Amino acid sequence: MAIEPVVEEYLRLGLAFDRIESGFVDAYTGDPRLRREVENAPAPVPRDLAARAAALRAEVAASGLPDDRAGFLTAHVTALECAARTFAGEQIGFVDEVHAYFDVDIAMGDPTRYEEAHQDLDQVLAGDGPLAERYAGHRRGDEIPADRVDDCVRAFSSALREIVRERYPLPDNEIVDFEVVTDKPWAGFNYYLGDHRSRVAINGDLTQYMSSLPALIAHEAYPGHHTEHCRKERLLVADDGRHEHDIFLVNTPQCLLAEGLADHALTAAVGEHWGLWAQEIYADLGLRFDGARAERVGAATADLLSVRQDAALLLHDRGADSDTVEQFLQTWLLSSPQRSRQMLRLLSSSLWRAYVSTYVEGFRLLQQWLDADPHGDRLRRFGRLLDEPLTPRALRAEISS
Repeated sequence: MAIEPVVEEYLRLGLAFDRIESGFVDAYTGDPRLRREVENAPAPVPRDLAARAAALRAEVAASGLPDDRAGFLTAHVTALECAARTFAGEQIGFVDEVHAYFDVDIAMGDPTRYEEAHQDLDQVLAGDGPLAERYAGHRRGDEIPADRVDDCVRAFSSALREIVRERYPLPDNEIVDFEVVTDKPWAGFNYYLGDHRSRVAINGDLTQYMSSLPALIAHEAYPGHHTEHCRKERLLVADDGRHEHDIFLVNTPQCLLAEGLADHALTAAVGEHWGLWAQEIYADLGLRFDGARAERVGAATADLLSVRQDAALLLHDRGADSDTVEQFLQTWLLSSPQRSRQMLRLLSSSLWRAYVSTYVEGFRLLQQWLDADPHGDRLRRFGRLLDEPLTPRALRAEISS
């Protein structure tokens, strides 16, 4: 099926960004000829890319593409124009930057809710001493021994894969390879390689915890990023010829929905009582895990979701220095200095500084949308996220209808 001219230009434009900031193209599964031509062309100039993006937005509007495809391309070209302007050195307010990238509006969270979350956590972790010390003790007891991480990853990947393949069929040749890496600003990362294959990297510099590993595997693999890529590669590209989905670009609305989807992935696969499900798997591995308590801790800390976004706003919108932001993270997330510095590293990255909003606002938007299902069938609704080219604007329209 031939690629429409505006779609080909979108692919070329997106590929050019990777020559300015390596990693901007998260995945590309399209015609390798296009990638070679972009790589062999003269080095792109950010201001020229911004002009190309603005021109392409007008071309999309006049292309005659169906509304859903035109809406998808328009949102993503808008994000690319903003990214090019920032690469060119233009000063864009952080709130405006996040809006252009992800089509969401952000603001500082309510400290009262953070205080209430600490009160709830205080009850779950009842005992003597400051809450931060009790929480640190809880985290130490939740650590996975380093020599058992690989066993745990394999066990949860296998269990989740079996559940997901039954509910959301995947091609027979799909596979995820896991590896441990170091010196990265994130905890885990999915490298989608095309042809239904992923390589998932797990940051070996960070301690892995029993309460968070199941969510990490669900997020990166089943039914998160890997599952979404597999199904869209087949349904949208191979079956329907929507080649705009040959490319996945950082700092675009795609990411907001993908991260929101992935953060809802564990409960979509196994339900709200994920802790008890995980407890049985850990028991088979000879590891002791209190699933019910993990669920209570998770519920108590849910209202701390916005803290990392607040930290980004303090750093990039309010002019706070790194020490102030690091202390803010330690105060509200009860995190160690090492963990706070790791978060600050991500927030300080030129490529990733706005990305924290994909987790915060993506989770919130999808929570609203899943809750608004008129049929009350969240599992079916989640499947639409895996299969359809949705945008934040489209989801908000469905929520308000």
